[in-house]
Amino acid sequence: MTAFANARAWGMGGALLAALTAVHAQSYPVTATQRATAQQVAQQGVPLAELSPTAPDSYTVRSGDTLWGISGLFLRQPWRWPELWGMNLSAIANPHLIYPGQVLYLDKSNGYARLSTRQGDGSSTVKVSPRTRSESLADLALPTLPAHVIEPFLVQPLVVDAKALLQAPRVVATTDERVIMASGDRAYVRSSGGPQLTREPGEPRSWRLFRNAVALKDPDNGEILGYEAQYLGQAELVAGESTMSVRNPKGALLQTQVPATVDIRKSTGEIRAGDRLLPAPERSYSNYVPHAPQTDVAARVVSLYGDSALKYAAQNQVVAINRGTRDGMAAGQVLELVTQGEVIKDKTGDRRDRVQLPREHNGLAMVFRTFDRVSYVLILDVRLGVVVGDHLVTPR
Repeated sequence: MTAFANARAWGMGGALLAALTAVHAQSYPVTATQRATAQQVAQQGVPLAELSPTAPDSYTVRSGDTLWGISGLFLRQPWRWPELWGMNLSAIANPHLIYPGQVLYLDKSNGYARLSTRQGDGSSTVKVSPRTRSESLADLALPTLPAHVIEPFLVQPLVVDAKALLQAPRVVATTDERVIMASGDRAYVRSSGGPQLTREPGEPRSWRLFRNAVALKDPDNGEILGYEAQYLGQAELVAGESTMSVRNPKGALLQTQVPATVDIRKSTGEIRAGDRLLPAPERSYSNYVPHAPQTDVAARVVSLYGDSALKYAAQNQVVAINRGTRDGMAAGQVLELVTQGEVIKDKTGDRRDRVQLPREHNGLAMVFRTFDRVSYVLILDVRLGVVVGDHLVTPR
């Protein structure tokens, strides 16, 4: 098997992506042979047949561009950009550190194509526009995906145990007896059987607000994969729970609980008494590196994240799928969206048979957050609206 074929068998660039140790501070079992193969493929480029029919000979990088978007201009399969660029494996997230103002040239030779930042050879020259203050070049490098699209979801979708959510602290009142609360309001919170909320060192100060826990059911067998809590906003703990002595009408001193005080910093929906609080997690990295899974994936859409009345999901929207970490799902994996295919009645014949329409390629989506049995994916491009039950498979 050739080095290039070997790399494709390993996962169409997966060899390259396994070397993200420096980027994501994780350890990957990359052998010396795999590393050498990945480096050879990256330097060699991609076959000309893999180029987009409309790939330009050159492209000037603009502010707001992303690696995924630029790759889509040049490649039929955008997740293979590591092979197109050729790079140092320790800096794979930013091949050649592409910046606004650079001109990318498409070099075609010996049946393969590569991108470089200097016309006529493979060397790279960094050129950025003059600025009034000094900035790190690493800060100027293009992200893989638009930050504003992915980052809001990094702390929102949450798959929880329904019982755990019921035991989470709950909102009991607001300062002026409002029924509905929003950003800027102050609220009072009590623990629900768990530890009291305090401002002791090491205890969480930032919290997220949730309501309900909706069951996520596997479209294949109806099994409950987890419970998705509806995200409502963020709150900051101002004062912890305590107790105080008050006199009853007969003058006797009684110990009375005092709820914790929180300020609602942000809200995405109406917040009411009874809504729950969970500690805000640490922010995950957002500069994802798209890549095809190393194994065959057969997943289905479980739910469309957001408004419960939503029937179709479009580009830059999020859906949950029925595969998680136990199934090998990982952030950055690119999956092909496939329509479910409707069952219709053939009205053109005498028998009026019911006919199953074929499944169709419908676009691409990327895994960005994983749980044990559920993952959330971002729709990168799509032809038809995505519905619950649609399929996701390893890209062709």
